[in-house]
Amino acid sequence: MLDAIEKIKRYSSSFTSADDFLDAAQAFDASLMNFVILGEMVEKLSDELTDAKNEIDWFKIKGFRNIVAHNYFGIDAEEVWQIIHHSLPKLEIQLKKMV
Repeated sequence: MLDAIEKIKRYSSSFTSADDFLDAAQAFDASLMNFVILGEMVEKLSDELTDAKNEIDWFKIKGFRNIVAHNYFGIDAEEVWQIIHHSLPKLEIQLKKMV
């Protein structure tokens, strides 16, 4: 999961807005694929880990994976941009604490 987060950060780091990021189709698409990977990885975690009291909303991670995978052409670039800049750093910190 940390690898997927690192790739998303790398792919999006050179852009200054959601519109610029969306216009760079290859970077945007690669980032979305890594969001799918994040959601898929949640499914592979043990129940003990996902049921433990922590700040990670595993349901939202899986839910966003489903949105990306099944509603690809309806993805809001601004929402993805906000997730990358606000939610992803928090998730990365939480995951690193778990490791």
